[in-house]
Amino acid sequence: MQLKIKRLSDAAVIPQYAHPGDAGLDLVSIEAQTILPGESRLIRTGIAIELPENTEAQVRPRSGLALKHQITVLNTPGTIDAGYRGEVCVILINHGNQAFQVEPGMRIAQMVIASFIRVTVEAVEALADTARSSGGFGSTG
Repeated sequence: MQLKIKRLSDAAVIPQYAHPGDAGLDLVSIEAQTILPGESRLIRTGIAIELPENTEAQVRPRSGLALKHQITVLNTPGTIDAGYRGEVCVILINHGNQAFQVEPGMRIAQMVIASFIRVTVEAVEALADTARSSGGFGSTG
């Protein structure tokens, strides 16, 4: 399967897998920004993508940034639909107590390409019963 990527900036880095078998492609910032504690910022990557049919791109946090700096992706996983051709940007939030500096060339998130199933929606009067029924939010202990 092929993912087409267009550079929108000379500073853009084409996403790559860091290791064989990795699920996520590294997304890289093209700009410097400071994210203060409790603040979120939109970080540009300088790329646009053309996804294969019936796929989405999920933008997910990098575990090292989360552990070491409490930096994560605010709307994780962020979904990029196949029809979107604009710049891929990442919303980072600082859950830490110190300012965090994003630099050009910094790996800021990962992008996982995933297949999905489209369904036909049908409004009904009742749903099939199950052993769990409507139990949720801690109902299993």
